[in-house]
Parts: sequence; structure tokens; C-alpha cells
Amino acid sequence: MTRVLSGIVMAAAALAAILFLPSVGIRILVSVIAALAAHEYLRLIGGNSGAMFGVAFFTWLVSGSGGSTQMLALIPVAALILAGANALSRSSTGSRAVLSAFSLIYISIPLGLLGALHVEYGWRATVLLIATVAVSDSLQFYSGRLLGRRPLAPAISPKKTIEGAVGGFIGGSLLMVALGAWWLPGVPAPARALLGLAIVGLGIIGDLFESMLKRAAAVKDSSSLIPGHGGVLDRIDALLLAAPVYVVVLKCGPWRTA
Repeated sequence: MTRVLSGIVMAAAALAAILFLPSVGIRILVSVIAALAAHEYLRLIGGNSGAMFGVAFFTWLVSGSGGSTQMLALIPVAALILAGANALSRSSTGSRAVLSAFSLIYISIPLGLLGALHVEYGWRATVLLIATVAVSDSLQFYSGRLLGRRPLAPAISPKKTIEGAVGGFIGGSLLMVALGAWWLPGVPAPARALLGLAIVGLGIIGDLFESMLKRAAAVKDSSSLIPGHGGVLDRIDALLLAAPVYVVVLKCGPWRTA
């Protein structure tokens, strides 16, 4: 029950923010989420938690740049600077410094692009992406519980099943095709179907990647911030890999109108 109630509250809050916050509010919101997610990520890898402020700052910059090539080109430079700064810490190792710097790519770019997506394309395109990921996650969970027999990645996430993944692929792609007919009318149905499949697949990989981090850190959740759901990173792990591809498809496809 706690998980359901928390999910309803989060969904309502996210929808209200997407519908009613101005562009600067969206940029602030994704930057705060990035800072919280980065804090949890850095704890998992044993990195310097101070790097979360750099992650938030670059999320803010990317969200205001519209995902421009010039801004994204700065990320590797910033990552090297962040790695160097972490390397100065006495408790840091070379691998931790590199993993800390990776937070800019892992968290700043996807959440920054999510903010830029809302600014450029509006609430419909943003809600469509988030809804596709959320529906896919839910169907993976419930179809896995009802029909799951064969494990998908037993060494990383024993509860995930192939049957659950299939349910997620079907639900996510159907939602993208159906709602996209109204919210992405310029993108043809076959392209929407392929986009839905890509989003679900990338979401599964993102989920498994975070599960690998948690398993290495010997923890069940990235934090206990959200009752019944774990931490912020637990809630957005699928979105982090899906968002960049979604934005690139919208911006670079032949149907681009914005």
C-alpha cells in the first residue's frame, strides 16, 4: 500500500510540475533531481558527494542549451576536471575519480535534455516519454509476477524475467503508438513503434545498470528517500538512458517541425 500511495503522489506531483511550471521552474526542478540522484550515485560508488553540485550545475546548463552540440561538447572537459578534483581527495582512488566524473554523462546529460525537451516541445512530448517508461516498468513488474518463469539477468537482478520484459515492450510500444498519434502527430506510426521499443529496451538496460551498482555496493535501494520506492536514482534509472535517444529522434528525424 505504501508503494502505491507513494507512486500516486509522485505521479501527481510530476504531472503538476510538467503542466504548470514555467521553463525556468522545469530547469530548476531537473537540476535538483540531478543533484539528489548524483548524491545517491556517488554514495554507491564511494565517490566525493561534493560532485553533486557540479552535476546539478551542468544539468542546468544543458537544460537551457536545447541540447546544442557546443554545450554537450563541454561535458567531457568538465568530466576530466571533475575527475581531477576528485583525485585530489585523500580517500579517492583513480577508479572512483573516473566513476565520479561519469556522473556528468550518466545524470547531467539525460536530465538536462529532459528539461530542454519540455522547453522546446512542451508538456505533451515530455509526458509521453515519462508515461512510456512508467507503463513499461509497471507492466514488467506485474507481467513478471504473473507469468515470469525465465530470469532475464539472474546475476544482476534475479527478480527480472524475460516474460516481464516482453510485457514491458508490448505495453510501452503500444502506448507510444497510441498517444503519439495525438502528441507526436508528425512522427509516423512505424517510427513511433520503433521508438517505443527503443525506449523500453534502453530503460531495461538502465535499470540493470543501476542494479549492478547497487549489487556492487551491497545495498537494496539507492536510498530510502521515497517510501516504498527507494531513492531518486531507483525511480529514474530507466529514464536516464531513454531520454537522450528520445530527444535525438525528435530533433534529428525528418519529421522535425520545432
